Amino acid sequence: MPAGKSPGKSSPSLAPPARSPAAKGQRIAASYLKRVLTARVYDVARETPLEPARNLSRRLGNQVLLKREDQQPVFSFKLRGAYNKMVHLPAEALARGVICASAGNHAQGVALSAKRLGCRAVIVMPVTTPRLKIDAVQALGGEVVLHGDSYSDAYGRAVALQAEAGLTFVHPFDDPDVIAGQGTVAMEILRQHQGPLDAVFVAIGGGGLISGVAAYIKAVRPEVRVIGVQTADSDAMLQSVRKGRRVTLADVGLFSDGTAVKLVGEETFRVARELVDDYVVVDTDAVCAAIKDVFQDTRSVLEPAGALGVAAIKQYVARHKLKGQTMVAITCGANMNFDRLRFVAERAEFGEQREALFAVTIPEERGSFKRFCELLGPRSVTEFNYRISDAKVAHVFVGLGIQRRDEAERIGRQLVKQGFATVNLTDDELAKEHVRHMVGGRSELARDERLFRFQFPERPGALMRFLAAMHPGWNISLFHYRNQGADYGRILVGIQVPAGDEAAFDHFLRSLAYPCTEETRNPVVALFLQ
Repeated sequence: MPAGKSPGKSSPSLAPPARSPAAKGQRIAASYLKRVLTARVYDVARETPLEPARNLSRRLGNQVLLKREDQQPVFSFKLRGAYNKMVHLPAEALARGVICASAGNHAQGVALSAKRLGCRAVIVMPVTTPRLKIDAVQALGGEVVLHGDSYSDAYGRAVALQAEAGLTFVHPFDDPDVIAGQGTVAMEILRQHQGPLDAVFVAIGGGGLISGVAAYIKAVRPEVRVIGVQTADSDAMLQSVRKGRRVTLADVGLFSDGTAVKLVGEETFRVARELVDDYVVVDTDAVCAAIKDVFQDTRSVLEPAGALGVAAIKQYVARHKLKGQTMVAITCGANMNFDRLRFVAERAEFGEQREALFAVTIPEERGSFKRFCELLGPRSVTEFNYRISDAKVAHVFVGLGIQRRDEAERIGRQLVKQGFATVNLTDDELAKEHVRHMVGGRSELARDERLFRFQFPERPGALMRFLAAMHPGWNISLFHYRNQGADYGRILVGIQVPAGDEAAFDHFLRSLAYPCTEETRNPVVALFLQ
């Protein structure tokens, strides 16, 4: 039996076993145990449920539990640490008021705590903070000051304002009382699940949550692995642990704004270095896929930081080929801007390895377009972009639904074998973020084209049937389609019909029975397409 394993566990772990803290780590864990047990958080926080993610568990072959901190009154765990810090302040300090720097969730925790305790709260937030979080802080009575592009920028401004106004600084992570407040999350997890537990996955920004969680777990159940999760563009804690000193990142990614921290705390680094068992780094696509996973299991929408733990579990299970394990992901926040949902939905398919992108070159000759479409067969087409630009060859940007990433490589090889030069763009960030939206433009070869918008039922094979019905003698000069998940698919088609074929073309339009609108004389066409 691997060291640290709970007795009675049926499936042996293939992952690295949890480490028992060295003497220094044991002292750190012991020093925080009493702080966590005596933390005051439930005046404002609630004990959140530990729920099974049934669909995800079934897919992964492991039991995945979600610690639903996204269900707190401010939709984040942050109010635990903020309130525990503020409730322990002397009365005179509270009377002067508090100040903090935050990307949003800690700000709401401080604002709600200040409202509960009846004191002033000044909140310095990066200008990149989602509007949703700014509005939430102001609704709770917080005085918002916007400054800088990241937490670190806001922190510098908050320190300056603290000195000017004589306010008490409430740090979002680098404070023992804050860390202890966040540690109550772990206390609840171990109380709610007293059976075998293999690992707890915790998102890391500045390190307050993972420090509190790791300290409590290693003091009570050291056999449980504590695994930190960071995004590839905001991995200050991982880099610091590797180098044995705190590392300041030159820049941080802003998609997961709740974990966008350039420099982790001094105390949180000290705790994490001794007590955290392992780290997982995830990318944007994996986070988007995890948001979708949680939505499918709970019908709740997490913010990117809140989904890091789920993304990491999927990656960790695949890397170590785990089966029969029990793992917890702390879903630490749900302050999601609504306008991000389209991006998340689009990129989730890549994170799930469900969509492949290709650039395909086909001969600009009669029949080649139809032959290419027939080669795609019954596969689900997620996107199709083409604009005539060359008299000899056509460049098509196409997206296809897939089940596994290696399927993209197989499709690419098949297209090449059939004579179509193909570039696999599935992992190309430029293609995914920009080029897919820019395919098109004016063409000297398309002056006589007619342009139509079509609607057709969004069901498997509908697009292929539409393409197959096109007469091979009518040249397609433009084609744009993107599956938006609606009941009806919408495509824009440019068609060059030879003189004398007008009657046959009109019959084709009528026989399709798909609603269509001719847009040839739309002024937008003259400005951008012809």
